[in-house]
Amino acid sequence: MTLISLGNAGVDFGASEIFRDISVTVAAGDRWAIVGRNGTGKTTLVRLITGTLQPTRGNVARMPGLRVALMDQHRRFPDDQSLWDIVADAFGDLRALEQSLAKQAANLEHDHSEGAMEKYGRDLERFEREGGYEMASKVDAILMGVGFDPEMAKVTRIGTLSGGERGRVALARQLATPSDLLLLDEPTNHLDLDTTAWLEQYLATTDRTVICISHDRAFLNAMADHVLHFEGGTAFAYTGSYESFVQQREERRLTQQRQFEKQQNKITSEMDYIARNLAGQNTRQAKGRRKLLARMPRLSAPIGADGVMALRLDAGNRSGDRVIEAKDVTVGVPTPNGPRTLVNNVTVVMERNEVVALVGPNGAGKSTLIKTLLGEMPPLDGEVKVGPSTTVAYYRQDVGHLPLDSTIYDAIANERPLWERRQVQGHLGRFGFSGDEVQRTVGTLSGGERARVAMALLTLSTNNLLILDEPTNHLDVESIEVLEDAVEGYEGSVLIVSHDRAVLRGLATQVWELRNNELQIFPGSFVEWEAMRAERITQETKQSRADDRKDSERAVRQREREKEQKEREKAAGGDPRKLLRTAEKALADAELRVATLESTIADLTEQLDDATLYDSPAGIKKAAALGKQLDEERELLEDAMHEWSTAEEYVSVLKKR
Repeated sequence: MTLISLGNAGVDFGASEIFRDISVTVAAGDRWAIVGRNGTGKTTLVRLITGTLQPTRGNVARMPGLRVALMDQHRRFPDDQSLWDIVADAFGDLRALEQSLAKQAANLEHDHSEGAMEKYGRDLERFEREGGYEMASKVDAILMGVGFDPEMAKVTRIGTLSGGERGRVALARQLATPSDLLLLDEPTNHLDLDTTAWLEQYLATTDRTVICISHDRAFLNAMADHVLHFEGGTAFAYTGSYESFVQQREERRLTQQRQFEKQQNKITSEMDYIARNLAGQNTRQAKGRRKLLARMPRLSAPIGADGVMALRLDAGNRSGDRVIEAKDVTVGVPTPNGPRTLVNNVTVVMERNEVVALVGPNGAGKSTLIKTLLGEMPPLDGEVKVGPSTTVAYYRQDVGHLPLDSTIYDAIANERPLWERRQVQGHLGRFGFSGDEVQRTVGTLSGGERARVAMALLTLSTNNLLILDEPTNHLDVESIEVLEDAVEGYEGSVLIVSHDRAVLRGLATQVWELRNNELQIFPGSFVEWEAMRAERITQETKQSRADDRKDSERAVRQREREKEQKEREKAAGGDPRKLLRTAEKALADAELRVATLESTIADLTEQLDDATLYDSPAGIKKAAALGKQLDEERELLEDAMHEWSTAEEYVSVLKKR
């Protein structure tokens, strides 16, 4: 079933053509990735899909009654509204029906009329039919998925959140909105790695159609089965994953290049023949060929990398072997109630030429840790040393270091006062700014344009330590690939914070992970860390399930003991002495079981401590069996200790009667 269909659609704004001749069909269940350079028309396409903009040429057809969930970036919620209510309100009529049912139920206490009963019955049936009873659990699951505790979300007010946190609430509301089509615009920008992984899984299992604009290649490769790529003033549709799209695009470009070169060679050959024979004996043939050549449809030149920023990073003088060193450092931030600790006991050395990926949940303190290591914030405890020959270039996540009141041209010229105008223009041209565009004020630029200005400023200095805090947030895919190449060719040390796994997989030689208020060092690539982390999560999941199973079994045994205790009380006929004797016997049995298990565990431990056991393959195999038995006996001892504690408490109660 077709949800959206575009036929040769084109959009002009005044005399400027945004794009032309886009033809694409979106079917139910499709998951589309929309990619391309900033400013090529991706957001304009979204407006065509939602119907807020009509095409200048061509047509757009939508399925009647199509429900579209689109994040409203500019919507303001009352500061005192709870996060849970904001997300739950996405259900609209269903939430209103729930509130109406509550009022009707209250009114039925004094209004027993047939009409009131029938209305309540109809509304209750509709509420159940439309999934009203699952509404709360869906809200809880989505809030938990994007990193909020559902119970805390009921008392946390939106006005207390940061911009990134508000973005996650808006995403949760969009995901909760009942719809046929999800339109996502850079959904991973404010997400950490765990939340991004959850969103991937959510989109992979949803039965809704998804259209997603994103620069996160790893995310797109996991969620998309179609790609629409904007380039050359139009867009081309591809079927398959993002990796498949990259391969298909290169094959198409190679075919275009060959066809273009073949036609150019033919044109050159024909023009040469015409020039040599136009005034000679073969003039009729030459004139005929000239007419044919004039009517030949010309192929466009292949689309290349024109307009992509050019980035080169110079490390300058070599740093010492130890770029940054921290010992027993406590990282925190000041609050009205005293310092708040974020990371404890940071002891780490960053060595020359390392590319370190700093990862961790949102709010774990990654940016604060960087500022502490650089000396911008004092540590709460411990010592930080920056190498004497270390010089730092810092790309900040919020690009707040840019001169917002300055023009783009002046931002560069002020850093290079001896440069001539052509040198400033040339430098900005490598970052996609040309002509009168360089006179725009930095404060009026989009996020992607500000990011390019920040990169242009970054390359003016030579520093042997590069700090990149979420550098890909506002860059398009082509610009990210340029950044990757520049960092790969950089001869200094790099500390990078990013949620873009494709970047980290290609660059990182070491991973620093903020987890449980500690900095854990993994001395390997990001790919190796991902494998280790996946194994750890699997083990934690297995352990959690095993613990749940043990708790369930222990609860069953506890209920059985309570049942047996009641039967003993009944058999004692209320005689306190007989009841006490029975309880004391049960306590003695429990003590004996504990003692027996402790003896067995001591024997097994002694056997495993025997070094000669591991001298032969048969001994190693026996040790594995003994280890498994030891774990089982320890579990039995834990249960026996609980049973003994319960029996002792019961005897104590009986003695006091």
